[in-house]
Amino acid sequence: MATIEECRAALEKLSDNMRHAEGDVGAAAAMDRSVSCHITDLDITFVGRMRDRRITVHDTVQGPPPEKAQIRLAMAGDDLVALVDGELHFAKAWGSGRVKLEASLLDLFRLRKLL
Repeated sequence: MATIEECRAALEKLSDNMRHAEGDVGAAAAMDRSVSCHITDLDITFVGRMRDRRITVHDTVQGPPPEKAQIRLAMAGDDLVALVDGELHFAKAWGSGRVKLEASLLDLFRLRKLL
């Protein structure tokens, strides 16, 4: 089971990857949205903002997200680490229910290029 520190490091790596993205992926990464990532097996949520091709984590809270972010992710810590490391394909994980993503329809269309 991934630790809180490993999950935070995975989000930082994702943020770094987004910063260097180009083309359609770069455009998707440039959105300005509130973000939450609930790590279900640790029952913690990283709360932050996606802006300027980066994800900035502002807080880590116990339990599910305290407020509804514009982009909401939920998954096990190991799945977050595997996704960011390229060992787990997002579409397959989402389709099987291992990863949950909630956002507006327009944001989902933009995010599909990023994920």
